Amino acid sequence: MADHGEHDCKKVDGSITRVFGLLGKRWTGPIVSVLMQRPVHFAELRRAIPGISERMLSDRLTELGAAGLVVREVDEGPPLRVAYRLTEAGTALEPALKELGRWAEAHLPGGVGGMRGEGAPC
Repeated sequence: MADHGEHDCKKVDGSITRVFGLLGKRWTGPIVSVLMQRPVHFAELRRAIPGISERMLSDRLTELGAAGLVVREVDEGPPLRVAYRLTEAGTALEPALKELGRWAEAHLPGGVGGMRGEGAPC
């Protein structure tokens, strides 16, 4: 077996590190997936993602907002309601996420009836 030096390995691309640092967090993918369909109120979003806590949903939405992918919109009501929608940058993720979904269906075990997926009830 050949000895590989530090110069033999290419370092990971900084943009890949950034994208997976955000989108690789638990619950982020399902949140973005739901929001791709339409703007959603907080309670609807929570119901759409089994197993996520209010706190975690709030934290992830805050992170996605800070990254410029999600916008929080307040309807003063009454009653006061908060909805979330993807920004143009968030919507631009759709082709990449759909492609990742196709790849997962073809190459990862755990389709319907397989391994428990993200957000699946225990």
